[in-house]
Amino acid sequence: MRLPLNGRSVAYDLIGPETAPTVCITHSLASDGGNWAEQVPPLLQAGFRVLRIDMRGHGGSDPVAGDYTMADLAGDVAAVLDGLSIPRVHYIGLSIGGMLGQAFALAHQDKLISVMWCDTLPASPLGAKAVWDERMGIVRNANSLEPIGDATMDRWFTPAFKAKNPKRWQQIRDTIVTTTPAGYLGCSAAILDFDFTPRLGSVRVPALVVAVPTTPAPRRRKTGSSPAWCPAAAMRKSPACGISPMSKRPTPSTASCSAGSRRRRS
Repeated sequence: MRLPLNGRSVAYDLIGPETAPTVCITHSLASDGGNWAEQVPPLLQAGFRVLRIDMRGHGGSDPVAGDYTMADLAGDVAAVLDGLSIPRVHYIGLSIGGMLGQAFALAHQDKLISVMWCDTLPASPLGAKAVWDERMGIVRNANSLEPIGDATMDRWFTPAFKAKNPKRWQQIRDTIVTTTPAGYLGCSAAILDFDFTPRLGSVRVPALVVAVPTTPAPRRRKTGSSPAWCPAAAMRKSPACGISPMSKRPTPSTASCSAGSRRRRS
């Protein structure tokens, strides 16, 4: 489904009873709502309505030229909720989805029941600008994500996952390389230019922060304890499974999702 927004459209998927509490999910960079396919059935079974939103320039959502900010991305989510007349949600975000989820919590706390931020950071990653500049340069020069497709998959998944789930592996790789360059570059710029740590103390809704032990060091900035996030936050470590836990370890990932959402149902 697509929602018109300021001359472009935002893609979303909404499933479940209208009377059920809604879980709103945002994905990682170079991905889309399909990244959470393994979590949808158990969330529905647990009694939730599930809304998955594709970031601008990702999946079925139109790109926007130029650099983005986390506030821009959070504003897209707010616009979708308003357009669908959904007043409040349980919010779950992975990686940049968790970063923009923090921006959403800071600007739209009245729209939240609870939040869950997975494998993410409260500020731009330390010491990573050169790495990001290299990736962005490759995408910009090729006008495509194809040249970084395999390297991205190697960071996200182990060889064992590929051998056991070849169709799912290929599906996710296809999603990466079909992400629009404008969407990837705009979101990458947002990742390199934010710091919410001074303001997260104002977030008072129940929060769960899920850390992945195998996250590379440049991404692990300030994820060690809840005071770096917000007073309402609880911490949980996901089993070691690489950078894309939702597809690689769907059972513990879904358990975390359900636990986070159940902390306050409505």
